Amino acid sequence: MENKVALITGAAAGIGASCARRLAAMGIAVGVLDLDEARCASTVASIVEAGGRALALGADITDRGQVKEALAKLRSELGPIGLLVNNAGIPGFSSFLEIDDEAWDRMIRINLTGSFIVTQEVLPDMIAAEWGRIINISSMAAQAGAPRMAHYAASKAGMIGMTKALAHELGPNGITVNCIPPRFITGTIMSDQSFAAGKQPLLRDAEIAAGPIQRAGRPEDIAGAVAWLASDEAGFVTGQVIGVNGGRYI
Repeated sequence: MENKVALITGAAAGIGASCARRLAAMGIAVGVLDLDEARCASTVASIVEAGGRALALGADITDRGQVKEALAKLRSELGPIGLLVNNAGIPGFSSFLEIDDEAWDRMIRINLTGSFIVTQEVLPDMIAAEWGRIINISSMAAQAGAPRMAHYAASKAGMIGMTKALAHELGPNGITVNCIPPRFITGTIMSDQSFAAGKQPLLRDAEIAAGPIQRAGRPEDIAGAVAWLASDEAGFVTGQVIGVNGGRYI
């Protein structure tokens, strides 16, 4: 994997940062992309200090022009892109009747359309190489639902549908497309803020007690699954939704 280049969106912190560090440890050069390039500095520094290669990138993934500019910089400095982790996203908590058009559109635009744009802009490199890995980070909410999160669940369910469709379309090009829907991952900005604001249906201790594996998930748990899906060992795995959730299905 030492000649490969990966792009991870939403990689300034949390799951994205952990995925970036894990792929870099495999010898992969990593583009660390977030809305604010300056916030990527700590992720990049940790990779470089460990002997890896990484580049901070700033872009709004819903703006195709910004995405093109960021990817041109990544290609120029590290090379063509062979791996993509679509991780960037936002949460949302509102009762269904209180979700207005603007909130619905914003959620779909960032969580689903943003991944669509980034994937389209990365794909030519993978098609040219006849090799690629696309890993979409969805959510358990897309599979089991979640109260007061209809717009979020819908946006993440769209990622699962896109995963399965692209797996069929891109398989002949040597590109695998898979999806990980996490459940109860702490140590992320999204999770920590929602617990602090009392927006989660259960408290942390109750969440831990609800699962067969009696601990909270960590960003490193997701990064481990991403690393395997990125590897040649997973070359015959595509179109799959792989739950990294501690056995929690509600």
